[in-house]
Amino acid sequence: MEQGVVNKLEFCLSAIDDANAHDPDRTEGQPAAQLYGQRMSAELARLFPDASEPLQIAARGQHVERWVLKRKDFPEGRAGYLTWRTELAKHHAARVAELMGKAGYNIQDIEKAEKMIRKEGIKRDAEVQALEDVICFTFLKWYFAPFAPTQDPEKLDRIVARTARKMSDAGRARVLQEFDLPEGFAAHFRV
Repeated sequence: MEQGVVNKLEFCLSAIDDANAHDPDRTEGQPAAQLYGQRMSAELARLFPDASEPLQIAARGQHVERWVLKRKDFPEGRAGYLTWRTELAKHHAARVAELMGKAGYNIQDIEKAEKMIRKEGIKRDAEVQALEDVICFTFLKWYFAPFAPTQDPEKLDRIVARTARKMSDAGRARVLQEFDLPEGFAAHFRV
């Protein structure tokens, strides 16, 4: 590996951005997966400024090359959706592991990042939970407003309730401090 003055972390984050630069979705003027990864990194730095390197990499790579597995290639309905999401998580974890290996990370750090991306240990592992909180904050901050009008009210309420359930108590409390949610949605975040 030839990195020059670039350290392992910078190498990985840059490699993830380079991979995500090929996302054909440019709705917001730049590749969607690349923008998402950068937003995830910004939220992680804000919420967890002392995050480990594997967590920083997992946050940036959580949707690496998301477009390669298309939702339309999986069966309709919830079961098809969940299968698609599981396969995406496996793909993201494998790509991040590959990039971390190229950067010179040890197997323990690579396995930590993979575990976080696959969300193994949510509610039990502090770093997996931190990543999930960052995912939820990123969704609420950047993606909820344009997404909400596309859903019927009952379905949207279920989505907000699921989002809140995935978060830590501290994360839910912080959502209430930082977001001005309608009362019906805010109720889901009350600890």
